[in-house]
Amino acid sequence: MADDWDDLVLDEDFIRSAGTTEPSARARMLAARWREEEPEPQPWRSDEPPAGWFFSKRRRRWRRG
Repeated sequence: MADDWDDLVLDEDFIRSAGTTEPSARARMLAARWREEEPEPQPWRSDEPPAGWFFSKRRRRWRRG
């Protein structure tokens, strides 16, 4: 008895023709959060650097040994 899947070829053309419609987990999480409460507008550029900025106020002094 031949199975229906025996003749199926999963080649590159088949894979590239498959559509993607499901959003990522991050996108689903943000959409659910924003449905409850809209996010505050954020400026495109601000005077304050983001958290964890490379050039923080606390700098280390490197000594040559």
